[in-house]
Amino acid sequence: MAWDLVCDDKWKEPFTTSLYFFGVLIGSGGSGVISDRFGRKIVLFGSMGVQILFNLLITLSPSWEIFCLINFLRGIGEVSYYVTAFVLGSEILQKSIRVTYSTLGIGCFYAVGYMMLPFIAYFVRGWRMLILILSLICLLYIPLWWFIPESPRWLLSKGRVKEAESIIRCMAKKNGITPPPVLFTDDELENIQNKQVKSVPVTQLIKSRNILVITVISALIWMIIAIGYYGLSLNIPNLHGNDYLNCFLFGAIEIPSYIASWLLLRKCPRRLSHAGILALSGGVLLFMNLIPSNLSILSTVLVLIGKMGNAWAYCMVYVYTSELYPTPLRNTGVGVSSMASRTGSIISPYIVLLGSYQEILPFIVMGVLMVFSGIVVLFLPETFNIPLPDTIDQMQKVKWCKCSHSDSTQTRETNVVILKEEML
Repeated sequence: MAWDLVCDDKWKEPFTTSLYFFGVLIGSGGSGVISDRFGRKIVLFGSMGVQILFNLLITLSPSWEIFCLINFLRGIGEVSYYVTAFVLGSEILQKSIRVTYSTLGIGCFYAVGYMMLPFIAYFVRGWRMLILILSLICLLYIPLWWFIPESPRWLLSKGRVKEAESIIRCMAKKNGITPPPVLFTDDELENIQNKQVKSVPVTQLIKSRNILVITVISALIWMIIAIGYYGLSLNIPNLHGNDYLNCFLFGAIEIPSYIASWLLLRKCPRRLSHAGILALSGGVLLFMNLIPSNLSILSTVLVLIGKMGNAWAYCMVYVYTSELYPTPLRNTGVGVSSMASRTGSIISPYIVLLGSYQEILPFIVMGVLMVFSGIVVLFLPETFNIPLPDTIDQMQKVKWCKCSHSDSTQTRETNVVILKEEML
């Protein structure tokens, strides 16, 4: 960094990173609303354009204060294209390959980009020029505008039937399928409109004790996983060995994580597998405290195993959390949990800062938190091979959280409120 962020100004380095993640927190709260309002495709490419703009502006920062401001704004825009790409792909692709897209598709390509970053940084040492080159690489996205369609589901929800039919017919042609002359009858269109799930107030998450407990546990798990993921990534400069090689390995280790997540999500119970992965990841980091300082290679290997387990858990928690909530509360519940993870990413730079006092301290803190989250997962209900709940009454119950008569009454009242909102 060009502003000598050392000694008395050392606090500015983690503050800069936390400010960026604070921008991501704000962006995650509004990206879904904007995407639902203006469409998946335009928000996806629009956020990419905004990202390129702020990346170019940040290279011109004359001071640390201006750098922080632009970095904060960059964080607001960055989350939109990842989340929107996830939603767009899920709505376009058929059900049989949605899980594959969500794990192997997005995850593996993210890991490949992670692996390319240290390779580019090795040859471009100045941070301004590095950001400039990464921004110019993003211009390669522009031709994709003519290949990626808008979500037909979103178009139908907005009453833009002709556009949706045109996209579906184009898809059928590319797949060698002859579509019927009429894709949607008037009754089918009316049924599609009636089935659109509307967002409900976040206060519905505290109307029932069972929902409240699930929400609190899920948010806690998401926050701890984010602390571990970003904490380990940001702690690369404090590891032994070459920083560029370590960064490359941190990206490469995520590929087997996503493959394993895909396999586990298809075959294994959610609760036990998730708890085991978190406990293993945290236990490996705690075991590092017993490794002699002269065995630096072994320490790096253990950190890589911890990172693999953390990325593994991060990939699985999206699916597990979405299966816990009923349809009317699913977007709201996952959204609250996601915002909790942004809080964890804000905290993570300060966990890394503990390494300046004692090298092993960040690993001890993250290890304890991950083992604790692995224990907490066991309190959640199992969702494997259980149909997704459509109403609050169909939700799995937390065994140790017995619902009182007042909770049952509140659940019925909540269902009535949701039904009324869906009828409006």
